[in-house]
Amino acid sequence: MVTIHHLGISQSDRVVWMMEELEQPYHLKWYNRGDDFLAPAEYRELHPVGTAPVIEDGDVVMAESTAIVEYLSHRYGGGCLSVTQEDEDYPHYLYWMQFNNNFQSVLFMKMAYQAGGGDLSSGGQIVDVMQRRENGLYSYLEQRLGDSDYLGAKRFTCADVMVAFNLTSLEMLGARPIDASLPNTCAYLERIKGRAAYQKAMAIAGPEAVAPAS
Repeated sequence: MVTIHHLGISQSDRVVWMMEELEQPYHLKWYNRGDDFLAPAEYRELHPVGTAPVIEDGDVVMAESTAIVEYLSHRYGGGCLSVTQEDEDYPHYLYWMQFNNNFQSVLFMKMAYQAGGGDLSSGGQIVDVMQRRENGLYSYLEQRLGDSDYLGAKRFTCADVMVAFNLTSLEMLGARPIDASLPNTCAYLERIKGRAAYQKAMAIAGPEAVAPAS
């Protein structure tokens, strides 16, 4: 059975969601963040990269959510939430599986700039580059969701599991809110949030969930 090492308020909630979509059993081991909002030492010791999520599947210990959701789709779902090379939507699938990295790099750049005393309202080359990149990401997101109900294909896939976290939980870190200025994205999130597996996973391991009593 897969063990999901879940760090509270983190991208590891994707893995719980993935297993719920696949209707597969799993063991959830919960870790709370410290007062500094960082992962505890015991979590960082699970894998050399020291980040969430981490899973164990027999002798396999795996980090990086993009790799994990693809692994689970094939190992436990026969690839049902993946897209094959022969599918016309394969290029879309590849792109949106990687969107997480592009999106978060812009957000963390802005956070680092502000932490260093920078003012995002002051303009300048660095701010202009960050804003242009952010605007481009949201513009393409809206465009894609105007053409398709889902991101990686015309059906729900791993790509949607990867992207949804960025459009929900990251607002607490300063990401752009998904509001009426992004109508296609708003409608997309309503579809995602209406999924039974998503609702169950967020109740178990979402940002507002709490560790079960020991």
